[in-house]
Amino acid sequence: MELSRREFTAASLAALVGASTARGQRLPNAEGVPWLDEVQQPPRRLPADAPTLLPLLVDPGRNPIKTRGHWEKQREFLSSQWRDMIGAIELKKSRRPPSYQIFESDRTEGVIRRRIRYETERGDETEAYLLMPLEVKDPLPGVVVLHSTVDFTIRQGAGLEGRPEAAWGLQLAKRGMVALCPRCFLWNKTPPVNYEARVEEHKRRHSLSRGIAKMLHDAQRAVDLLVNLEQVDANRIGTAGHSLGAKEALYLAAFDERIRAAVSSEGGIGTRFSNWDAPWYWGDDEFFGREHHELLALVAPRAFLLIGGDAADGARSWPFIEAALPIYRFYGEPCRVGLYNHHRGHSIPPRAEQRVYEWLEAYL
Repeated sequence: MELSRREFTAASLAALVGASTARGQRLPNAEGVPWLDEVQQPPRRLPADAPTLLPLLVDPGRNPIKTRGHWEKQREFLSSQWRDMIGAIELKKSRRPPSYQIFESDRTEGVIRRRIRYETERGDETEAYLLMPLEVKDPLPGVVVLHSTVDFTIRQGAGLEGRPEAAWGLQLAKRGMVALCPRCFLWNKTPPVNYEARVEEHKRRHSLSRGIAKMLHDAQRAVDLLVNLEQVDANRIGTAGHSLGAKEALYLAAFDERIRAAVSSEGGIGTRFSNWDAPWYWGDDEFFGREHHELLALVAPRAFLLIGGDAADGARSWPFIEAALPIYRFYGEPCRVGLYNHHRGHSIPPRAEQRVYEWLEAYL
């Protein structure tokens, strides 16, 4: 049997996965991930709590959207509405990239790992780990790795503390990328951690701004830092996060077009799937009838992988992918969006971890 070029490429990539994982080498970036069709298949049965979402392809005048040009106008409308709803902190085009100080540096497994500090906005600093290969000859892809709800924060992605399957920053650097693992603003003061106090401090600076808007702003400043590093290719920027970090990755991908590929793992993409009503995200206010499929549509045509384990995300998340696919098709095939459900709860099992790396390697 003679294989087509696409079939041959997919088979070759699949054969390389195991060896590439063992050696920490990058997969060839030819046709994208060979499992894209798999993550675009609906579950056999939708759970009872799967939401019915409002149609995306209808404009404010109730006119059907049938062209890419019409969608682009609707996209601007949706983006503006969401930015107003969260109280997004506007970034000036003339802003300078954050300068940073290095406080610690070590080397491990062919990677240099630095703990740095930089200013996110006037009077507000954060820390991060910056990881990259020891030898960088040409500019590399850069990834903002966003930690989950753990008190060791940035040490998670840097591979210094916590479960090894969450050390995405370290693993991506071993695979030839530059990873920046910034601390969420909720932990930016000395212990004990007080989320509500951090939100109140934010609101004193930006009275109409929600907690998720601060997270978005700080993630964008992390992108500012990355794209201005000489070791980074500014046209190949991604983001990835689990749980809390997954929520941040969704908003960063939706509102920052510098993000070329994103992975959101177990964040709960539905507004009622997890604790979006917490004051450090949205607060108790309703979402004004909106849902996050609108944000997923803003990501198109850039690559977005949603990972679930049937805890925060999973089979009930499928309607969000289904709603976004027609938007992606305006930009041509293949549609680089999908849902991978590992059915293992709020965890990162080995196959899910590997798919994080494969997705970013393929689309950056």
